[in-house]
Amino acid sequence: MTRDGLRFGIVLLPQDRWAQARARWQRAEEYGFDHAWTYDHLAWRTLVDEPWFATVPLLAAAATATERIRLGTWVASPNFRHPVPFAKDVMGLDDISGGRLLLGLGAGGTGWDATVLGPPPAPAERTRRFAEFTELMDRLLTQPVTHHAGEFYTADGARTIPGCVQRPRVPFVLAANGPRAMRLAARHGQAWVTFGPNLPAEATAELSPAAAQELWWQGLAAMVEQFGVQARAEGRDPASVERHLSLDGAPVFSLTSWDVLQEGVERAASLGFTDVVVHWPRAEGVYAGSETVLDRLAGELDRLRATAR
Repeated sequence: MTRDGLRFGIVLLPQDRWAQARARWQRAEEYGFDHAWTYDHLAWRTLVDEPWFATVPLLAAAATATERIRLGTWVASPNFRHPVPFAKDVMGLDDISGGRLLLGLGAGGTGWDATVLGPPPAPAERTRRFAEFTELMDRLLTQPVTHHAGEFYTADGARTIPGCVQRPRVPFVLAANGPRAMRLAARHGQAWVTFGPNLPAEATAELSPAAAQELWWQGLAAMVEQFGVQARAEGRDPASVERHLSLDGAPVFSLTSWDVLQEGVERAASLGFTDVVVHWPRAEGVYAGSETVLDRLAGELDRLRATAR
């Protein structure tokens, strides 16, 4: 837990034209959220045929429309990113935002943007690629000139000048569910982020929503324990790594009701998470929820922070 209590973040999907999206990013700041994020995909799952805008220009626009709130990628991956040009983008976003950028990074899933550029890697290869991607991003963002010849990436005298506003680089928020990725998060991350356990459909098919939710929390508790093991293996005190939880990884979306949200916040805090993240509620489908609950959350952020200290 941070000295000031639990921090709160919100994800805004990149679906609206900027003329409409601008007001939401500004509202996220006015509401008092500590950080705001957007997905770094070319398209996403069930929303693949809906509007979807690019991440970097959206975050650049959000940076100029806001003043205080931290901004980040939820999460960038090697699925379609190369570290050399992406490091330039990250350096630019950190500069435009005045040092407010958070870099969420993940291995990349098996969804649409994993295949649009060609056949996706096998799971073991994807894990190795993520490790190389993260380690090379770390080098690119902390030194002016980088040379690298690896299994997946080459950097021949890549320049990243003048570097990030934040020193030695922007904070890495690394998504990890398995042991190898958790060790990578402990090695390079200022924060670990998880969406919780991925419950197979057959495990929840006959469960009530409440029972499925409880199963998810039990799995998450085991993941927290596993992260502690991996952090200690890397020589780090697990408490020294900030921990972000996507509450909407659970079977019941966080802004479905106030009771669901409040229970999620309390249980996240009890598991040692320093930050919780919700999604701006959509009218239906994935991340469906109530803007009334969002408004209430905004009004009670200070109280929830205080009770979670």
